[in-house]
Amino acid sequence: MSVKCYDTDYKNYGKCLCLDNGRIKLICTIDVGPRIVFFGFTDGENVLFEDVDRNFYEINNGYGVWYAYGGHRIWCAPEVMPETYLPDNSKVEADFNGTTLILTPAKTKFDKQFELVITMSDDNSVIIENRITNCSDKPVKFAPWSVTGLAAGGTEIIPLCREDKGFLPNRTMALWSYSNIRDERFILTDKYALLRQDPKEKKAFKAGFNVTGKQIVYVNDRKVFRMSFDSYELTEYPDFCCNFETYTNDLFLECELLGELKDYQPGETASIREKWELSNTDWAPDKVIEEFVSKI
Repeated sequence: MSVKCYDTDYKNYGKCLCLDNGRIKLICTIDVGPRIVFFGFTDGENVLFEDVDRNFYEINNGYGVWYAYGGHRIWCAPEVMPETYLPDNSKVEADFNGTTLILTPAKTKFDKQFELVITMSDDNSVIIENRITNCSDKPVKFAPWSVTGLAAGGTEIIPLCREDKGFLPNRTMALWSYSNIRDERFILTDKYALLRQDPKEKKAFKAGFNVTGKQIVYVNDRKVFRMSFDSYELTEYPDFCCNFETYTNDLFLECELLGELKDYQPGETASIREKWELSNTDWAPDKVIEEFVSKI
């Protein structure tokens, strides 16, 4: 089974490119971004959030309007103005070599080159490498940060570290000022955290963790989205040393991966690698969660 790459117009995202292996497909914007705005079975629904109404935007003084667009994007951490919300509303260069699609926008005004490298297999998975290169002539401190917005209605399972460190701590959790620890969408246990997306709850919630289990799962109806990533390293991460963060409101839930926070030298590239897998299940969501948790 071969991977096809072809032009398509998707909703109000303009010209896009679609990767399709006959089982799953993935759609990327090339008029703006880049963003991955669709991931799902070839004849199925999108597991990603789509901001077709452009509800999420920031007016960046002196630079224009930044739009979230939905789906998957790459950022720099920590979150600062104006650099984080520098508009990326211009065309993207694309190169496809048979299995791998490389998306390269213009270099930013802050001398960083972003790049998405997407490789689709013959099965139900893709590998995404998120790259940021320091194009300036001096060291710059930042961390690569990938953000994936998922469609409403699901429940996310985050495995927590269970390594016995004796008198030393083994788990990190960071909370944002707007996060209510008693939020009914959030459940914390010794083995895992659950975060449920609720379309009726407008208030935002965000938390970060040191995820050593190298994966999270999002269960939405009969679809299971699994994101796998590199192991937690003994290094510096942003936000009290979290390598994974999650956010939700009334429209979507975000999975956010973070790489090493350090001084990247001129010409040095920061990278986060993640694998997405999609499966259908006949089990109810509670049963999928129970099965996943039993293997932690």
